[in-house]
Amino acid sequence: MSFELIFLGTGTSAGVPMIGCECAVCTSDDPRDHRDRPSVLVRYRDDSEGPTRQFLIDTAPEMRQQMIRHQINRIDGVLYTHGHADHIFGLDDLRRFNAVMKTAVDIHAEPMVLASLRKMFPYVFTPENNINPSFVPTLIAHELEPGRMLDFFGATWTPIRLLHGRLPILGFRIDFAGKSIAYCTDVSAIPPESYPLLQDLDVLVIDGLRYRHHPTHLTIEQALEQIEQIKPGRAYLTHMAHDIKHAELEPKLPEGVFLSYDGLVVQLGGDG
Repeated sequence: MSFELIFLGTGTSAGVPMIGCECAVCTSDDPRDHRDRPSVLVRYRDDSEGPTRQFLIDTAPEMRQQMIRHQINRIDGVLYTHGHADHIFGLDDLRRFNAVMKTAVDIHAEPMVLASLRKMFPYVFTPENNINPSFVPTLIAHELEPGRMLDFFGATWTPIRLLHGRLPILGFRIDFAGKSIAYCTDVSAIPPESYPLLQDLDVLVIDGLRYRHHPTHLTIEQALEQIEQIKPGRAYLTHMAHDIKHAELEPKLPEGVFLSYDGLVVQLGGDG
């Protein structure tokens, strides 16, 4: 059995370093302070004879570089947390997986997010209207519903309702081979009905934007309060701004709580 999560991007919508900023983090030579826009890859295999299943959560603008960096040449599907630019703008690069895998790619999102994708990428979803024949992604869209569990190749995926300011978005809980991960980025509040879906986690990934208050994201202090309430086996902060210098903050975190960074691999399975 193998089960792991790869952090492809751990930064904010502006990324780190930010354009035009010369702060200590944006000019840091610590590679952990370089943060692409947020996305993760979840992969697992329950049969040594079968393929390793690989799922993307969100398609960040840097998706092409992320796939090349990690030598990802197949995906079994994409799940979207919400429709903001830093989470969807890599969608066009899914066409390379069509070419490599010679099949359509399944994407999964809430109805309002699918509506946004269709509006944002009309040439993808209505290719018959394109003036010239062109190489566009071939996607099969599926609707997600909070709390409705899905089975993907032996793993249970459960969408979790979260709040991004006043915007309802999704996190995801993935259960496989007796282990569990929850990915909760861009969250500022967790509705009471969602906490049962966050119980008994081996790994929790949660938004921790910066030290100061933000209307649509958890601060570091607020994230630590959520971790204390949820009590996962391990927790990782993500979606971090240039306020966060990795080498300064991580030693101060409670036991079992870590900062994520681009390229970090979190393993839960026996041969992962």
